[in-house]
Amino acid sequence: MSVTSQLCRRLAGLILLMTLTTGVSCQAQSAVQTQMVPMSDGIKLATDVYLPKQGEAPFPVILLRTPYNKLGNQKTADNVAKLGYALVVQDMRGRFASEGHHAIIFGNDGIGGEHQDGHDTLKWIAKQNWSNGNVITYGQSALGIAQNMAAPGAPAALKGQVVGVAFSDYYHQAAYQGGVWRKELLEGWLKQTKMDDVNLPTFLQHSTYDDFWKGLNAEAHADQVDAPGVFTGGWYDIFIQGTINSFVEINRRGGPNARDKCFLLIAPTAHGKFDEAVIYRDLAKAPVNLVAPMNILDCWVGKPNSAAVPLKPVHYYVMGDCVAAGAPGNFWRSADDWPPPAKATPFYLQADHSLSAKATSGDDTLTYKYDPQNPVPTRGGQNLLIAKGPMDQRPVESRPDVLLFTSEPLSGPIEVTGRITAKLFVSSDCPDTDFTVKLSDVYPDGKSMLVTDGIRRASLRNSYEKHEPLEAGQVYELEVDLWSTSLIFNKGHQIRIAVSSSNSPRFEPNPNTGDPHLVPGKMRIANNTLHLSDKYPSHIVLPVYNDPGTE
Repeated sequence: MSVTSQLCRRLAGLILLMTLTTGVSCQAQSAVQTQMVPMSDGIKLATDVYLPKQGEAPFPVILLRTPYNKLGNQKTADNVAKLGYALVVQDMRGRFASEGHHAIIFGNDGIGGEHQDGHDTLKWIAKQNWSNGNVITYGQSALGIAQNMAAPGAPAALKGQVVGVAFSDYYHQAAYQGGVWRKELLEGWLKQTKMDDVNLPTFLQHSTYDDFWKGLNAEAHADQVDAPGVFTGGWYDIFIQGTINSFVEINRRGGPNARDKCFLLIAPTAHGKFDEAVIYRDLAKAPVNLVAPMNILDCWVGKPNSAAVPLKPVHYYVMGDCVAAGAPGNFWRSADDWPPPAKATPFYLQADHSLSAKATSGDDTLTYKYDPQNPVPTRGGQNLLIAKGPMDQRPVESRPDVLLFTSEPLSGPIEVTGRITAKLFVSSDCPDTDFTVKLSDVYPDGKSMLVTDGIRRASLRNSYEKHEPLEAGQVYELEVDLWSTSLIFNKGHQIRIAVSSSNSPRFEPNPNTGDPHLVPGKMRIANNTLHLSDKYPSHIVLPVYNDPGTE
């Protein structure tokens, strides 16, 4: 491994964020000027350029592109100026002081769209006399998404990206997870930011993974990314799978300057604060704290930096029992790649509502009524504008439209780390419906703490590209993706799976009519059946961690 590649493995974006935004002296270290930067179609984007008062141009540049207003970045600019960087902050197309219209939001940044504002901005920066042509993009959430969309095919000026909590696939991670409209997230965000005028009706019109969405899938173009990245996320974040996928795909398939040079950091966090307090032991002891946070940026732009402390490319927090003293879990682990070694272990849903590693026998079914006018309320999870995090599910688990399957108390701890899927065998008397799956950690006192969850639209069981109506009574195999997690279920705890057909407002309730969205006055009550037999073995597959040190 070269010295350069070692340096490029030493940092994560959470520490960088603290460096960029804290510890500033009262006297400004940089001077700002606003420019209207022309894009290739003539539209001009309002751009603040902060240049260091000390040092001589040209400077390496940190670029932030935002839909939230470019103003208010003097402190950040002063901090990076002291480290020898210029800062450029830009209002995205149609936002605040920039010209044009925002729609389709994040569709104007790159990957072959009509507008490639991210690429045009990088080219513009590289040509300025105060720039040395080396640019690092930075930002979280919407600012991270803009980076992901601009990275494929970006100009050579892009030397690296620090991407926090961002999706890599618009359709599957932001708009239609499992083929179901993420109402709370995307619709809520568009309305809150007043960008629902064109975006919302357009997104609702495209309920399947069609050419519209394929043109907005940055992940599919990972082989065209030729700049390394630091990707940071949280286990309860709205885009956790996008964070993981960005790292995996670019690190494996990216260009020579990106491949095997990326970094992943996952903390036990959400997209904002948890709504119910959870204390994770040693959370502040992330391995990335050992290294000065600007080292990786210096590496990317060719600045000398002698403080080399190599770290592995993957760092993630293993969650655990937060109550019992000395319980396993709640620590940081470093790894060479993602996912870590694990054994795909099926746990079968039994007719007596137990969850067992023993295969299902007999020929049993469980049926419940799902009424879209009385959906199961959302309690915690990977949400944006409503309560989020590992909340107790007992208030909704007693409903007749929720089927529970619970293991015996564990005789020893079990670690689950990686991606989780459920395979259900289902039928319905309606042409379409949804099925939800939740994974919970049941404590000895009975509280059922949500770990992760997923959903799947039955009419999209074979492909997200085409709705295929159900035939009444016909049994179908349905795969539900619960995304990824890392948690140790403690001795004496129980593993619980909850199956239902709604989780609202996290997901828009299915009207059960075949319509892709709710239509007032046009809804049906569905009789949904879960099949549990040797022929139809409904089960969840848990990645049980295989410690390489024990082999």
